[in-house]
Amino acid sequence: MKLKTGDNVVVISGKDRGRKGKIIRVFPKAGKVVVEGMNIRKKHVRAKQQGQKGQVAQMPAPFSVSNTMIFCETCKKGVRVGYKMEEKQKLRICKKCKAAV
Repeated sequence: MKLKTGDNVVVISGKDRGRKGKIIRVFPKAGKVVVEGMNIRKKHVRAKQQGQKGQVAQMPAPFSVSNTMIFCETCKKGVRVGYKMEEKQKLRICKKCKAAV
């Protein structure tokens, strides 16, 4: 998987298409990511103690990695990612402008 936690991505399909956000969590085996502010779901939360009220919490749900692309700051759009070796260090680069992502 070429995406990591903390990457800025743009959603390319679904109800949040065209929106940008930061990856909060990655599930490599399932091929899913959680992006902050995207794919918001409502969850009914039970009251913890007697006398408190339950509530409806909104939280981002995971969606497929194939629905996102890394956002390149120099190109100002979603791009594919390649790799380049520099002094025994593997860097991720933008396929269009060859800048480090």
